[in-house]
This record gives sequence, C-alpha cells and structure tokens, in this order.
Amino acid sequence: MGHCNFEFIPKWLFSLFPPLKFLMYTPSFHSLHHTQFRTNYCLFMPLYDYIYGTMDKSSDTLYEISLKKKEKVPHVVHLTHLTPLDSIYHLRLGLSYLASSPHTSKWYMWLMWPLTLLSTMLTWIYGRTFVVERNQFNMLTLQTWVIPKYSVQYFLRSHENSINDLIEQAILEAEKKGVKVLSLGLLNQGEELNGYGGVYVKRNPQLKIKVVDGSSLAAAIVLNSIPKGTTQVLLRGKITKVACAIAVDLCKQGIQVATLQQDEYMKISKSLEICSENMGDELTEEEQLKVPKGTLFIPYSQFPPKKFRKDCLYHSTPAMLIPTSLENVHSCENWLPRRVMSAWRIAGIVHALEGWNEHECGYTMSNMEKVWQASLQYGFQPLMFSNGSKY
Repeated sequence: MGHCNFEFIPKWLFSLFPPLKFLMYTPSFHSLHHTQFRTNYCLFMPLYDYIYGTMDKSSDTLYEISLKKKEKVPHVVHLTHLTPLDSIYHLRLGLSYLASSPHTSKWYMWLMWPLTLLSTMLTWIYGRTFVVERNQFNMLTLQTWVIPKYSVQYFLRSHENSINDLIEQAILEAEKKGVKVLSLGLLNQGEELNGYGGVYVKRNPQLKIKVVDGSSLAAAIVLNSIPKGTTQVLLRGKITKVACAIAVDLCKQGIQVATLQQDEYMKISKSLEICSENMGDELTEEEQLKVPKGTLFIPYSQFPPKKFRKDCLYHSTPAMLIPTSLENVHSCENWLPRRVMSAWRIAGIVHALEGWNEHECGYTMSNMEKVWQASLQYGFQPLMFSNGSKY
C-alpha cells in the first residue's frame, strides 16, 4: 500500500478518530522516506517517528496536497464485463495466481462457490463500473473499466435494458472526464443488444468521445489467420458485421464462402459438409465431430469455441501480441495468454494513436487494411501457433 504512489485514504477517517494518524501510515507519509531518506522510517506505526523525532515536517502538507491532486485522465478506456461467475477472481483485483494465466474453470473453484455467490451479489449491489487496470503506451494513458454484469451465457440477455443503461452511463462518464476513445470489448454483443454499439451514438449525437467496437481489426486478424492457398471457408456462427466483412473480403479474393442458406449470405451453418479449412464459431460437439482431420477453427467472435477434437487446430479469438513498451500488463484478458490483447481492445488504442476522428460502431466499419497496417506499425504482432493451445 505504501508504494502505490497514490493517496487514497480519506481525510474524514482521521477526523473521526484523530489518534489513528499515530497508528496508521499513508502512502504519502511513506513516500517521504524514499525522497528524504532520513525521515518517516516507521512502515506501520508512525507513532515511533513522532517519539524519536524522525517524522518529516512536511508529512501533513504532502498528505493534504495529495488528496487534492486530480487523477490522471486516461486517453483510452476499454469497457468490458465479467464472463463466468468465477471470473471475478481472474481480475487483477482478484487472485494474482489466476489473473496471470488464461481463464479456465478450476476444480477447486467449486469450494469457493459461497464466496463466489457473495461476490456476485456485491457486484450487483454496487451497480457501477470500476477500474481494474491502468497502462501506459506511446504517451497514452489507458484504463480498463469493468461493468459488474456477466456474459450473454449468464445474465446479459435477461437484463438488456439495464446493461445498455450502464454502458451509456460509462460512456457519458468517460466523456465528462475528457477521455478521447472508448472501446466496447465484450459489450459489443451485436444488433440485438445495442446495435453493435451504435445505439449510444444515436442517443447522444453530440458525443466528443469516439466509440470503437473493434470490428474492423477483428475481421482483419481473422482474414490474416487463414492459411494461404485456402479455396473454401465455412462461416458458422452468429450473424455479425464482422462475419459479413470477412465473407465480402474472401469473395473478393476468389475464395468460396459456404453457409447453410444461400438466400441469406451469412446464415449459420449446422449441417453443411465442412471443408478442410474452417472458421468456426459456437460449433457444437456434433458439428466438430463431422469435420475432417486437420480442420482449422478460427473464431471471429470474442468467445472461443469448446475444443472437442485433438486432431484439429483451434486458433485464438481475434487477438495480437502486444509490444514490450506497453506497461503494467500483469493479468490476462479472459482466456487469452499473458501479454496477448483482444482485437477490440487494440482497436481503441490504435484509434487514439492515429487520431481518427470518427466512431467505429453501429453498422459502419473502418478500412480493415488501414487498421491492420496501423496495428503492425505500432508493434502489435500476429499470433503464431503450432497447435490448438500454444502460441
């Protein structure tokens, strides 16, 4: 706590109980030990510094100044939500052991089920966004905000109105703070929930903050993951603008795109004979068992498919390796490996770095090649994999 470089202990605490200043140190109190060296030795009980005359005379003044200092305004905010119920432990604020590796279900998490339910209730009662990560990259200040709601598979669908209200509140709060770009991340759930994020811009046409859903970069990553020489691709999954963009680009390359229904270009395929190169999204076990050996599954949504085949390859959800200069990234982003970032999050960063002055949400998309090249230029790298789980 003493090394966090941020004063968060409120003044009213010492006003209610004045003797506490002799029994409890603050980050500003301890910071003087590192700058003045010969003062404020006591790590836990300043009482001894008062007794032996080693208390720095500027301790109280620095404490007052630190409380008045405004928090640094982020340039980019990545807005996301919790996924399974136990994902709260995977946040950086949770258990560092879990947060430092991709999110998976652990058997011992069942032992913590009462605590998990309690944390679920607390997040529901709290009912507002909270910051879980702060980063620096290329002179940009980045933050990740979490909405205390869970994924589509759990609660989002039954609370669409409250979810949209929370997202809109977060966007307006970020706008008020002076944030330049907000990326929607997992909250870009499609046209049913929020019109690919376009509903917030439509409701607030005077927004200065730019809302980015990351669809262009997600589609570009998928397209650049398809092996050269591919002649046929089966698209399977929810009808999204990412899937549409992928299909259009593949057709321009002369690659055959297969779906279940010809009259609806991007309908989900459930019973079609599957080719040897396959982009899979939400594939069932039965569908995966039908594919030939060596099939490549490339998801185009934020959620990875369940792996039922050991003789097939599973690519990551759209994501890239981050540059080493992106600071303070200590936890994993959901099921992605450490220092791998989702396309939706990267898109917001690139949008701010390039200074693009338009929204990328709703039914609009940026130029995929432009976004892809810009990402590479700033040091983000494509994922290379040798099998279904190693990169």
